Amino acid sequence: MTAVAKVARLAESKPISFGPLARYQKLMGDDGLPVFTGVQTCRPGYQTPLHSHPYVEYLFIIEGVAEAWLADNEDQPVRLESGDMIALPADAPHVFRNAGDGELRLLGIHCSPTRIVDVPGHVHSG
Repeated sequence: MTAVAKVARLAESKPISFGPLARYQKLMGDDGLPVFTGVQTCRPGYQTPLHSHPYVEYLFIIEGVAEAWLADNEDQPVRLESGDMIALPADAPHVFRNAGDGELRLLGIHCSPTRIVDVPGHVHSG
């Protein structure tokens, strides 16, 4: 059997609205490969709700400035700029936000073949 490389093109990924200030574009996932990836684009003022994943999540900042923190550490946010990456532990509730005046673009790498988000009160994937 010949190996085949899979290519994902951001320009061909349909944006999914994450509310009025953000959109998400899946690159790979739900396709038999071991990780789920996507690019999130956030306007100034965007902040995620407190949420977690049952696996490690990596956020790589492509453009802009973000702040991220774990639950109960909102007074100690980590500032992330273009080229920075953060690893968020499995099952650790966390938040990130656009901390700049311009657009924030980040690559999310989920150590799971499916994106699973646990927001207190409900669990959903996608």
